[in-house]
Amino acid sequence: MDQQYFKEYYHLERVNWWFTVRRKILRERICRFLGNPSGIQSLNIGAATGTTSEMLEEFGTVMSVEYDETCCNFAKTLLKSPIIQGSITELPFQDNQYDMVCAFDVIEHVEDHQKAVEEMWRVCKPGGHLFITVPAYMFLWGDHDVINQHVRRYTLPELLKLVQSQKGQVIYKSYFNSILFAPIAAFRLMANAIQKIKGKKKESVESDHAVFGTDGFFNKLLGSVFSIDYYLLKLGFRFPAGVSIMVIFKKEA
Repeated sequence: MDQQYFKEYYHLERVNWWFTVRRKILRERICRFLGNPSGIQSLNIGAATGTTSEMLEEFGTVMSVEYDETCCNFAKTLLKSPIIQGSITELPFQDNQYDMVCAFDVIEHVEDHQKAVEEMWRVCKPGGHLFITVPAYMFLWGDHDVINQHVRRYTLPELLKLVQSQKGQVIYKSYFNSILFAPIAAFRLMANAIQKIKGKKKESVESDHAVFGTDGFFNKLLGSVFSIDYYLLKLGFRFPAGVSIMVIFKKEA
């Protein structure tokens, strides 16, 4: 992937409805369940072009890790906080180093996702927190997963099984992107059915972001609908299903 791709992705992360509302949800959940922390050390794994790292800077110092070397080098020119190239399955940090370790839509890219969670747990301080988000439900698998090089999608019990193998407790768990769950599921299932009927693979695939665009009417509309999730979650509602899942895990002190 070249620099032009990451320039486009930089724009996408900052204007697309899914990225912008997800970021609001993540920030609000941190404030709610970590007590609006300040002065903490955070590790952000899979930082891409850095919008979540910028969000985490509000709570203290941030170290970012990005697996793709080209993306990492691009992000270095943009971020105030440090970012290094590295793998979630071999984090180059000492044990018990960070107050909060985040992997926002990362472990679904990793074959050995158990090792990924174990590494997150290793570098997290006793009493610290792991914050993980992932895409939900394999029946929603589609072109978006292919182009983003996903290995799998999850159910909430599957994700909980990964983190509960460590010493600590889940302090928060919920599906999200739930208001749009039905139309997104319908779109994915219909697209997959059409592809099966045609009986051959498409020559090219597109992510959901490419299909729905990043600007204009539909971006604003989808952002407004997704924001309903934000307000309901803030009021304490926990969704029983959704396109994504989030879990906050507290490491045993």
